[in-house]
Amino acid sequence: MIEARQLSKHYGRIAAVDRIDFRVEPGEVLGFLGPNGAGKSTTMKMLAGFLTPSAGSASVCGHDVQTDPIAAKRVLGYLPEGAPSYGEMTPLQFLNFVADVRGLAGAHRQARIDDVVGRLQLAAVLAQPIDTLSKGFKRRVGLAQAVLHDPQALVLDEPTDGLDPNQKHEVRSLIQSMARDKIIIISTHILEEVQAVCSRAVIIARGRLLADATPAALEARSRYHRAVSLTAPNPAALRADMLRLDGVAAVEIDAQDGRLTAFPKLGASIFEAVSAFLRTQKVDFSELQLERGRLDEVFRQITTTAASTEAAA
Repeated sequence: MIEARQLSKHYGRIAAVDRIDFRVEPGEVLGFLGPNGAGKSTTMKMLAGFLTPSAGSASVCGHDVQTDPIAAKRVLGYLPEGAPSYGEMTPLQFLNFVADVRGLAGAHRQARIDDVVGRLQLAAVLAQPIDTLSKGFKRRVGLAQAVLHDPQALVLDEPTDGLDPNQKHEVRSLIQSMARDKIIIISTHILEEVQAVCSRAVIIARGRLLADATPAALEARSRYHRAVSLTAPNPAALRADMLRLDGVAAVEIDAQDGRLTAFPKLGASIFEAVSAFLRTQKVDFSELQLERGRLDEVFRQITTTAASTEAAA
């Protein structure tokens, strides 16, 4: 597993990371979520052995990153923020350099290079200096070096940053294919990333861990969980009728697109009642949807509440 125990990093009086505890088991993909400056990258650097903690400890597959750093790094693949590399090298030269560092040799070495080049679609730029590549290709080269030695654990800091939608889909598919037998942590501020590939999510703000749950459990904390939304003509008149339905606590109309959303009372399920009402009243509606909950709303609620509490203190 990857485990952090009271992991902390201080810069003078500033706590960039403050006593974080979590563990990630094989088969899990942990989304490490937080606003900019929350301490995500600092935590990733400590897990990778790049930064020394001010307090606490971290281990990768049983190897302490401070007392047994070589063994910890041997089983870890790390994609840093910004995917730094040697710009004068070509991707092929860089991958061969990383293969040397990782001790890969013979047929296995070539097989691993061929595998990551194919998976990340780097063949077209293998002979081009890395400095001349687009941001998306640089990111893919960085991800290629992280998985080159087929590590047991992966720490990926913003793995899809700079990629177009098709490239994001390819990288997410790669992560999902590796997740069956690896331990993966993805640091990101992109909420759709968590919903797409993560089995669990941690939310961090101002260096503190504020939530740890599955994406579905976090969505269930949203006021939109089990809400029913639809588009219909004359939503104002429809709103008044829907407010009288059993289990409906409130009905709101979106000021931009006129979409109407009915919110349930605590513990209530209103989808059937709303559907039956629309049928019996022969309402001309479209896009009827049962909401799972909105992760962006929960994220804002958790992180802004923490900021307000700290400011008040």
